[in-house]
Amino acid sequence: MIFVTGGAGFIGSNFVLDWLAESDEGVVNLDALTYAGNLRNLEALAGDKRHVFVQGDIADRMLVDRLLAEHQPRAIVHFAAESHVDRSIHGPAEFIRTNVQGTFALLEATRGYWSALSEPERSRFRFHHVSTDEVYGSLAPGEPAFTETHPYEPNSPYSASKAASDHLVRAWHHTYGLPVLTSNCSNNYGPYHFPEKLIPLMIVNALAGKPLPVYGDGQQVRDWLYVGDHCSGIRAVLEGGRVGETYNIGGWNELANIEIVRTVCTLLDELRPDPDGPHERLITHVADRPGHDRRYAIDARKIERELGWRPRETFASGIRKTVRWYLDHPDWVADVLSGSYREWMQRNYAERRA
Repeated sequence: MIFVTGGAGFIGSNFVLDWLAESDEGVVNLDALTYAGNLRNLEALAGDKRHVFVQGDIADRMLVDRLLAEHQPRAIVHFAAESHVDRSIHGPAEFIRTNVQGTFALLEATRGYWSALSEPERSRFRFHHVSTDEVYGSLAPGEPAFTETHPYEPNSPYSASKAASDHLVRAWHHTYGLPVLTSNCSNNYGPYHFPEKLIPLMIVNALAGKPLPVYGDGQQVRDWLYVGDHCSGIRAVLEGGRVGETYNIGGWNELANIEIVRTVCTLLDELRPDPDGPHERLITHVADRPGHDRRYAIDARKIERELGWRPRETFASGIRKTVRWYLDHPDWVADVLSGSYREWMQRNYAERRA
C-alpha cells in the first residue's frame, strides 16, 4: 500500500485514479478537503476497497502516526499543498502553515515510522515530495531552461513556501537518512482542475460568456504538462529514482499565456460555438499581479536519461482532451462554482480591471 497526501486535489486525485488503474496496490488517501479538494474527483472509486479515504490534516501528528501504523505503507507521495500564487499574495499565512509546517510535521511522522521498520521494508521505503518549477524563479527570454541544479530564487509567497518544503525534505535525507525523492513539475493542466488557474478559468468563463481575464500583456511563458503525463512521471521516479535526487518533470511545451487562451477559444469555437461570435472577443487584459514571473521552462532530460520517461501528450492533444472533459462534465463544473468561489473571483479580479 502507498500513502498519498492531498489526493482529492487536482494532481493528487488524478494520481490516485491513475495509480489504481495501473496497479492493484492500495492507496490510503489523506486530504483536508479545503476549497480545492473535491471528493467528486474520486467518485469512480466508490466501493473500491483498494482506496481508503481519510479527511484530515497532514499537520495532525496523532492522525498521521495512527494511519502509518495501521496501514504500513511502503511509500508516501506528498501532494498536499496550498498552490495558487494569487491566493498566496492575499493570504500567505495559510501557505506557510500547510506547505512548511505541514511538510515538517509529515516528515517527522514519517521519520518515526520509517525508523521503526525492519528490513527489508526499511530499505525499500520511499518518501516522494511533489514540488514545482516555480521554486527556481523566473527566466529571461532565451535563457536555458531550469535543470535540477538551478539555484532557488522564489518570487511569491507560494513559491517561497514550496522552496522551504523542498529544503526540509532534502535536510531530512542528509541529516536523518530518510529515503526521499523530489520532483519539480511544470504547469499542469487536465481534468478536475479547480477553475481558479488559467486554463480551466478560461474554459469556464468562455462557456458562460464572461470576460477572459489575461494578466498584463499575456506574454508570460510557461511549460505545460498534461496531468496524466505528470502522474506517469511520478510513478517512474517512485519506482526507479535514486534516493536523495531531484527530477524535473516537464512537458516540453513552452507557450505564452495569451497563446493558451487563444487556443482554448479556437477549440471552443469548434466544439461549442457561441452564437454571439468567436470566443476571443471575450479576452480582457487586466492589471498584472505583483511579482509575476515572466518565464518558466523545464529541462526534463535527467528523468528521460535515467528513467526513460517522456510525456506522451503534445499540447495540441492534451488541451483538446482537457476542453472536451470540461464540456462533458457540466455537473462537476457547476458543483465547484460555489458562493465562496464567486467571492474569491470578485476579490481577486475586481481590482485588476484595467
